[in-house]
Amino acid sequence: MTETNAKTIRLWTPAGFRDDEWTHAEDADALLGNGRFILSLQAFLALDPVQRTSAKERLGVLLQPGDKLEHVIDLLDDLSLVALAFPAFNDGRSFSKAELLRARHGFKGAVRATGQILVDQFPHMLRVGFDEFELTNPVLIRRLEAGETGGLGLYYQPAAGGPSTPGQYAWRRTR
Repeated sequence: MTETNAKTIRLWTPAGFRDDEWTHAEDADALLGNGRFILSLQAFLALDPVQRTSAKERLGVLLQPGDKLEHVIDLLDDLSLVALAFPAFNDGRSFSKAELLRARHGFKGAVRATGQILVDQFPHMLRVGFDEFELTNPVLIRRLEAGETGGLGLYYQPAAGGPSTPGQYAWRRTR
């Protein structure tokens, strides 16, 4: 577990809580050691292309809401993880990036949410393609420990995280 601002961060995936194999790093010097590292967009883009390719299995990038997804689209094959930041609960640009990564660009690696993740946003995050979450919200952590992901079972719009049920109306989707 990692500590930031005296808050313990817990990693959750649809398989449950687990230890985090990834470390947030300030620059590419971290790649000299062993481990898996999440670099800022600037540090990731500054890597030599050969270094990016050879470090693929232990290389992730953190995109802030203002970072353009276009900067990494052609480099997705060099990434195992894309972390999308939620620095404030009212900034939803990372929702769109997750959906685009999964649905339009076919990214198969991990898409991680980091930052302010709220209880009522969580089910939607799962639907748009997030599959890892760095959590500090105590209410959300308690609910997930109890096996409650929340949300509704019926949706009118398609999403990356859930196919429609065959034989039903095309406009009505279920998880």
